[in-house]
Amino acid sequence: MKLGTLKSNESKDGKLVVVSKDNKKAAHVDTVQNLITALENWDKFTPKFKSIYESLNSGDFNKVDAFDVEPKDFHSPLPRTWQWLDGSAFIHHIKLVRMARNAALPETLETVPLMYQGCSDNFLAPTEDIPQVDFAHGTDFEGEVGVILKDVPMGTKAKDALDYVALIVLINDVSLRGLIPAELKQGFGFVQSKPASSFGPFAVTPDELGSDWKNGRIHLPLSVSFNGEFFGKANAKEMFFSFSELIEHAAKTRDLAAGTIIGSGTVSNENPEMGSSCLAEKRMLEKINKGEFKTPFMKHGDHIEMEMLDSNNQSLFGKINQKVKAL
Repeated sequence: MKLGTLKSNESKDGKLVVVSKDNKKAAHVDTVQNLITALENWDKFTPKFKSIYESLNSGDFNKVDAFDVEPKDFHSPLPRTWQWLDGSAFIHHIKLVRMARNAALPETLETVPLMYQGCSDNFLAPTEDIPQVDFAHGTDFEGEVGVILKDVPMGTKAKDALDYVALIVLINDVSLRGLIPAELKQGFGFVQSKPASSFGPFAVTPDELGSDWKNGRIHLPLSVSFNGEFFGKANAKEMFFSFSELIEHAAKTRDLAAGTIIGSGTVSNENPEMGSSCLAEKRMLEKINKGEFKTPFMKHGDHIEMEMLDSNNQSLFGKINQKVKAL
């Protein structure tokens, strides 16, 4: 099934709705107000969600409070949450961005996932402008996929981890490349260089992906266009660390509260024909192949779109459709 969150003047957590498989219709849920509450009582609420979903897909609108989907009305599925943990599970991406800042590869590159804890108190909506405070900050997009979790007990192992995945999401992890090197040089992680991210408007349960969800990975390409032109179609199946392993890593010494989001990191493939999912990768490839950076980072008015189609050419998560706005 698919869930979404309508923007609301009454609550920062928005209003939860169920969305039809074709993304054309949605229906209100009268049993719970928002997704964060639903996740905390997931098994209690999902039968009702499934019933609404079936009615929407069958066209039986007499049983549900259905209305037409308008993308501009949707926030990210979780407008805010308890915890946002972003991994870096695509090793090709790690290699390229480390080269870009003349940094050594971690000795544990293939044994321990990289992960940071980002701000989760405020996410951008999927059609909301990306604020650009200073052009020198090097605004970049990063196309990712992620999972939203139920309550995960500390010490959960990879073999059991997927039992705690409630929903799957599409992510634009906004990064400020000009600020990252100085922050990391201090040895204490990201803060200023990782502002608010955005998510595709619809979160889907794993069963919606069918055989494209296996081994804790999504076996589908992520389509990225920049200023109306093709930018990348890297396949998310090439995650080196699966979501199972990322969850185990995150839960090693702490419980993970329901509503925790874990990101895959930038989707990246070694095949250059697949393009890229962020500007930093494209710039590094330009440096390697042409001797210099050609592509600038984002500027006012630049337009980024991200979408993932399933095997039936249906948009799974809706579209991230944002422009950069100078403040």
